[in-house]
Amino acid sequence: MKAKDFDAGRLDVPAFAQAGAVLSAEEPLAAFPRLAAESAVPDAAGTVRWQVRGELRTPAGGAAVPWLHLQADAGVPLVCQRCLTPVDTPLHADRWFRFVADEDTAALEDEEAEEDVLVASRDFDLRALVEDELLMELPITPRHETCPVPVALSAADPDFDAAGERPNPFAALEALKGGKGSG
Repeated sequence: MKAKDFDAGRLDVPAFAQAGAVLSAEEPLAAFPRLAAESAVPDAAGTVRWQVRGELRTPAGGAAVPWLHLQADAGVPLVCQRCLTPVDTPLHADRWFRFVADEDTAALEDEEAEEDVLVASRDFDLRALVEDELLMELPITPRHETCPVPVALSAADPDFDAAGERPNPFAALEALKGGKGSG
């Protein structure tokens, strides 16, 4: 099969790996709704570029196993945690995935494997995998190297400052105590 015979929305992983096929695309950020939802700019005009290559690997004494190599890049405007303005954040994912026959095997082997272990399918959603991998690359605290606007690093509260000018409550008690002794 040729790469054009494979559909990223319903990828036959074993056949794709068997063919050693390559799929790639450059798609708008809006085509990845969960990633687009992270954007600080509604309807951001970002682009997601991805490429996936399939191959079969045969371990010593075993049957051929399907593998995918995913590379994905995107630029997403996130909210800078210092100045609260949008900051263009580059995301990059570069991972290998090994495919196994069922969920139990995947869960068991994924704990000890360096690569990610997924279940082989004839109707695998490759775009969802691309989106998942880019979502995992989102920084916890996005920020500019140098913010484009001045950042206030302290807060002033006039009500708090005015509260410091209240009379001492013990002085009021002292005045009451002094008033009792005179009567």
